[in-house]
Amino acid sequence: MPQFETVRNTRHTVDEMFALVADIESYPEFLPLCEALTVRSRRERDGRVMLVADMTVGYKAIRETFSTQVLLKPDEKSIEVKYLEGPFKYLTNTWAFTPATPSGCDVHFYIEYEFKSRVLGALMGAMFDRAFRMFTDAFEKRANAIYGAPA
Repeated sequence: MPQFETVRNTRHTVDEMFALVADIESYPEFLPLCEALTVRSRRERDGRVMLVADMTVGYKAIRETFSTQVLLKPDEKSIEVKYLEGPFKYLTNTWAFTPATPSGCDVHFYIEYEFKSRVLGALMGAMFDRAFRMFTDAFEKRANAIYGAPA
């Protein structure tokens, strides 16, 4: 299964970066390939937030929508994403945020997936790989736009 993992040091705080990634409704504004995102449900329990969301991704003439369950864990400064339905056989994604400096943090990003269809995997696989490698850049640029570029 294709997977991608990275740790990115940012000059923004753990709380800022967690809030930025947790704001999934804003993804279409800045995230590569994300054309639309709709939150179908939101539940809060014991300080955690569980979302069910539909994301539409596209590249040229290809559009696919898939559903995920997103678990926001503010106390642990982590986010877990589990696949529910759509064009994948499997998809899991995790984010973790750890302090690195007094004003910065490390953003840990991991994703693993497999398309149900080999044809779709061949058409979109390389494009998804490139997009995932651009995700951390997109989030850091978004953080700079919202919180200000670090000095």
